[in-house]
Amino acid sequence: MASSPYITRTQKDLRGQISQWRGSGDRISFVPTMGALHEGHLTLVKLAREKAERVVVSIFVNPTQFAPGEDLDAYPRTEKSDIEKLAAEGVDLIYIPNPDSMYDVHHATTVKVGGVAKGLETDHRPTFFDGVALVVTKLFNRVQPDAAVFGEKDYQQLATIRRLVDDLDMPIQIIGAPIARDEFGLALSSRNQYFDKEGLAIARELNKVMFACAKEMEDGRNVDRAAEEAAKALIKAGFSNVDYVETRSKNSLTVLEGGVLNAPSRLLIAAHCKGVRLIDNCAVNVKE
Repeated sequence: MASSPYITRTQKDLRGQISQWRGSGDRISFVPTMGALHEGHLTLVKLAREKAERVVVSIFVNPTQFAPGEDLDAYPRTEKSDIEKLAAEGVDLIYIPNPDSMYDVHHATTVKVGGVAKGLETDHRPTFFDGVALVVTKLFNRVQPDAAVFGEKDYQQLATIRRLVDDLDMPIQIIGAPIARDEFGLALSSRNQYFDKEGLAIARELNKVMFACAKEMEDGRNVDRAAEEAAKALIKAGFSNVDYVETRSKNSLTVLEGGVLNAPSRLLIAAHCKGVRLIDNCAVNVKE
């Protein structure tokens, strides 16, 4: 039976425990979350366990990555259940910082990442990655992990964090975890619990349209035309609107010139279903 994790809400206790582990020569993996944990999060924890002797998970609904009018207040908060799930996975430490300790009244520093953080999500959520970069930097400074695990579902976020770590010379290995999906292929998300039965059925069409689009691209269809048809298919399936369907280069997320698939790429989608915004992505490979 897994032992109970150490739970702390203060920097002092967190750093004290981290210091003890460092003194013993333990390697530390970190999984930052906003809570409302599901099986997708737990796959990140399992991967983190493979990479280190100690696993730290944070639970913090970060206000700086929510724009006005987004679902900060409505975002699900399930702390008791989250702790139970993490305990069952053998997590060593759960860090649940007080919001005031993260951003006090005098807080005045921002972190902005360019390159991979431009376009796609920021065309629709302009301040999102500024908030992500800030909170991740603060959490990295507090936890000081050897490795950190992020899901590939938030692919642009993963690329942004890798850029941040490289540019600021942080000695942290960033590990991308494959997307966890339900039995119908829908990417697991805390926001999926917002759906009624009808909404869930529509949401599960997203991955079908995405994978069909990726196959067409791999078979030689112009990526821009394939993306346009995929967007139309999503509307036909019941999505209210589509923010983007785009194929970008795998690592730099640059736009493919002339709609030609000539290197390993990534198809990224964001669409709205019954008031819930979903994102998903998949690899698009060049046939030999």
